[in-house]
Amino acid sequence: MQLRDAVEEAVRRWDALERSRGEAPVIDFDCAPPAEAPRPFDNRFAALDDLKRLRVEADAQRQPLLGAYLDAHIAYLCALIGQQVSFDEYISLTQGCSPRGWTRDYLEHRAEIARQALGSLGISWDEHAWTNLRAVSEQLPTTEVSSTIAEYADKYESRIRRLVDTKAEFNLTIEDVEVDAYWSYWLDGAGHDTRLRINKKNASFSRVDAYRFALHEVLGHALQYSSLTAQAESTTVEWPRILAVHCPHQILFEGLAQVLPWMASPDDEFICARTRIDHFMNLIRGQIHILINSGTTAVDCRDLVRHQVPWWTDEEIARELYDRSRNPQFRSYLWSYPAGMDWFVRLIEAGGTTPTEVLREAYKRPLTPSELHELWPTGPIIGGNQ
Repeated sequence: MQLRDAVEEAVRRWDALERSRGEAPVIDFDCAPPAEAPRPFDNRFAALDDLKRLRVEADAQRQPLLGAYLDAHIAYLCALIGQQVSFDEYISLTQGCSPRGWTRDYLEHRAEIARQALGSLGISWDEHAWTNLRAVSEQLPTTEVSSTIAEYADKYESRIRRLVDTKAEFNLTIEDVEVDAYWSYWLDGAGHDTRLRINKKNASFSRVDAYRFALHEVLGHALQYSSLTAQAESTTVEWPRILAVHCPHQILFEGLAQVLPWMASPDDEFICARTRIDHFMNLIRGQIHILINSGTTAVDCRDLVRHQVPWWTDEEIARELYDRSRNPQFRSYLWSYPAGMDWFVRLIEAGGTTPTEVLREAYKRPLTPSELHELWPTGPIIGGNQ
């Protein structure tokens, strides 16, 4: 696996460069952390030249999987340097699927499902809906958030392990931070060690939020990444053992993590309602992600969101538009949420044995959209139905 190892070394050196500059890390999780710290590249062009050299070698050795991952890294690095890449090409290269978007009929169908789910809880679909929805669940003091997340993770761990068929162990650290970013919580790490950061600047926590965080971040991401590490330790794997949010496995990671709370508690009316509402909101985020990158004005995007999701504020909408168009990392990464969640919601709705088969495979290797399609060939196209 000399070429795979060379690719990993190059990405680690690039990551070290970005960290040394105080920029966002390249690596989200390393499933094979090296014994020694990598030597940073001198600059971004040095990193780009090395990645392009390895891309040529991937073609020469007929290794399309490595080629696809290198394409994602090269596209993201070029964007960091300042190269303007069309939205369709950028998403296709980084997330591994075309940003097709969803038809009006499909959006209306999902909106009606979300409205019915909200109505089942006695909540009206208006500008107060989100506040009223959060009020249904007990609010947690900040001091109890970490322990409550840990309690839910312990409670559901055996159930999820049986579902995904893994015995991998992981070590979890929970940290409180205050960061001016869209996220309320973020998980990263290496090997079997994971870190969950809770962004107190954005987050307010209910008991249901703690449950969802435990399933999404701990038993979704942390357990999945540790399972991939265990696979890489026990067998010689072909896939790159470095995970980055701008690469084509992210559709799998975010799609699966968003539906895992629903899969663990399918009979819980509130969890079901939250999943349905989150699914619809992600579809709307996906639509404005496409529109703002396709020349639609910010005002037209805002007006569309106001009509579809009346509880979103102008400040929230403005931040969504900026992150999805101006930030090179988020311009790629945030597409994984709507595209991934829509595919996994429809996978669960289809029923049968396929959802379990997909989940068990997903805890063995980081699947790309093409590989997800191979596991469910009759399923929808990832990235929309336009």
